[in-house]
Amino acid sequence: MEKIVWKNDIFNGVTVTKLHEMGGMKEIRINLQKGSEMKEHQAPGEIMVQVLSGKIEFSVKEDSATLNALDMVSLKANVPHSLLALQDSIVRLSLSKNDDVSRVFKVLQK
Repeated sequence: MEKIVWKNDIFNGVTVTKLHEMGGMKEIRINLQKGSEMKEHQAPGEIMVQVLSGKIEFSVKEDSATLNALDMVSLKANVPHSLLALQDSIVRLSLSKNDDVSRVFKVLQK
């Protein structure tokens, strides 16, 4: 058994931390400071995004949704999307085994 700690109270822009990788899944914690964003990008595989604390605006093309704590969205592969932190937020990103965490770090360089 491995305990995974999601809580982290450091909010300085956008920080990405790989917390766990096993079998066909990868779990990533994204801390977003209020007002920070992850500009439009896409993933090569399906993803799940869950807000653990705070509030974000999740946008796909011209459509957007406000996600509060414990809300979750799923996306098919190659769907352009972006995130904007409406509050200091902790987000759980679940990646498929075919995706690479380094791709998420590259999104921050946009």
